Amino acid sequence: MTVNPTSAGFRRRRIAAALGVGALLAGTVYGLGPGAATASSHREAPLVAADPAIDNTDLYAFVSPERPGYVTFIANWQPFEEPNGGPNFYPFATDATYLIKVDSDGDAKPDATFRWKFQNQDKRGGNTFLYNNGPVTSLDDENLLFKQTYTLESSFHGEPFKTRAQGVPVAPSRVGQASMPDYGTLRSQATRTLPGGWKIFAGQADDPFFLDLRVFDLLYGGDLSETGQDTLAGYNVNTIAIQVPFKDVALKGDAKKNPVIGLWTTTERDRVRVADGSSYGGKVQVSRLGNPLVNEVVVPAGLKDTFNATPPEKDAKIPALVKRVTNPEVPQLIQQIYNIPAPATPRNDLVEIFLTGITTKAGGPIKADLNSQLNNGDVQAGKFTPSEQLRLNLSVPVTGQPNRLGVLGGDLQGFPNGRRLTDDVVDIELQALEGAAQTGKLVDALAAGDKVDANNQQFGGKFPYVALPNAAGVNTQGGAAAPPPAAAQPQAAMPSTDPSASTDPGAIGAGVPDTEDSGAPAAQGLERAAAESQQGGTWMTKPVAYATGATGLGALILAFGLFAFMRRRRTTPPQPVSTNYDPDQTMQM
Repeated sequence: MTVNPTSAGFRRRRIAAALGVGALLAGTVYGLGPGAATASSHREAPLVAADPAIDNTDLYAFVSPERPGYVTFIANWQPFEEPNGGPNFYPFATDATYLIKVDSDGDAKPDATFRWKFQNQDKRGGNTFLYNNGPVTSLDDENLLFKQTYTLESSFHGEPFKTRAQGVPVAPSRVGQASMPDYGTLRSQATRTLPGGWKIFAGQADDPFFLDLRVFDLLYGGDLSETGQDTLAGYNVNTIAIQVPFKDVALKGDAKKNPVIGLWTTTERDRVRVADGSSYGGKVQVSRLGNPLVNEVVVPAGLKDTFNATPPEKDAKIPALVKRVTNPEVPQLIQQIYNIPAPATPRNDLVEIFLTGITTKAGGPIKADLNSQLNNGDVQAGKFTPSEQLRLNLSVPVTGQPNRLGVLGGDLQGFPNGRRLTDDVVDIELQALEGAAQTGKLVDALAAGDKVDANNQQFGGKFPYVALPNAAGVNTQGGAAAPPPAAAQPQAAMPSTDPSASTDPGAIGAGVPDTEDSGAPAAQGLERAAAESQQGGTWMTKPVAYATGATGLGALILAFGLFAFMRRRRTTPPQPVSTNYDPDQTMQM
């Protein structure tokens, strides 16, 4: 039967379908997103199980330790990839787009957007169910029957998207040692360098997030007896990583004057998808992630899908969301279960950590200028909009002695100033929720946190840094595959060029593959190269050069001021944040 798209009957059916979809969307703010696909972090939103391929799990942002002047963004999707999950394993969705967005001026809108679209090359047809029919030794091996490639596009300052690379191969799901005897080679072939110095990677990796998820059983059994098991050990994720020069993401291209950026990652799908493959209504945001664990343990169940469908510029206008930051649930639960008094509200320290960045310019209780776009020299303060973003100060030197507790441990390069793979964000956020950023003192009763202090696999010392994917089943002894080859030496920095340098049609391609194994672990973890170059420099002797123009002695004073504040805050009464809250808790600046 042939359907005439212009017929009255067809139009009626389209209207009926649209009304049905509208009813599904009625429970979410702004009516965004298809009814069966909104999720972020590790399966925390109610509808996540319906569409795991678009589920953001984690976002990382840090100054590249082996490549001065470059910043690395790593975003992961599709949680709990069990290595034995064949025969289809875990491809990226071809009917979705994956994005990383960067805000350099603090208006909660992206100034730089990187967008990935994936394509399938499936040779299985009606002949076999196998992912591969023999050992796979390269990405173009004929034994690899299912492959993916992607197109990378970028947009700066709201301009139309331009293609940066196309036909780039994806590192496949790791089937096992017999099928892929040298997965490190496949990782290297999928790690590409583009004109302009960009490095890109997409493919499977070990899930770098480490924590004990028994927290949901009455906060580890009600007596901390259920801690110490890395829930994600042995599982994989789909990783997208990109490394770009500072100037491509800094306000006005000037990372010295404007070093602070904010970022988040999203997934988009067509608003209405039909079983025959057609779609209507354009793309809508169905998943979003900035800071870790925000949607998981800060946002309540009834707001999780709304948060995933909402752009950051709307955050401060959702009273219920702001209230969950100023009056969070976790400290109240800890008080009920462990009799540890919850800090007084409103929690303006958490406003700085999650919504404005740490800055003295908002009048909040944390007396330091660290990672708010308000600290950028060229920012227009009147356009600044509080929003949930992962914020990073590019001018903070790479430390040779990273502390897993980040800023709370005296390491200004760590979370919440960006996020490194080695940052223990569960323990950091637990202490922050209990007021450690205000008092400068860790809560002793919770000092051990979840007792999972590091990833089960060692991270690499060069881009893309994430560990190779696990190959053995999670329920088998050992859980992980044989260790990869020895570490490769960090690559020398490449000269940066204009962000649009590679948009010339003659330059568009799949990039140049790495010639070294990019999956090898670093001798000293992620910051090995930095440790060798700084030779013992610490956060106290390598202070931040803030956007306020402070350098040399001035920057040292600021760094010392933060140290002193973190130690003495208990004796200083909290100062009211200049951000005013009206009765409905909508944030204003």
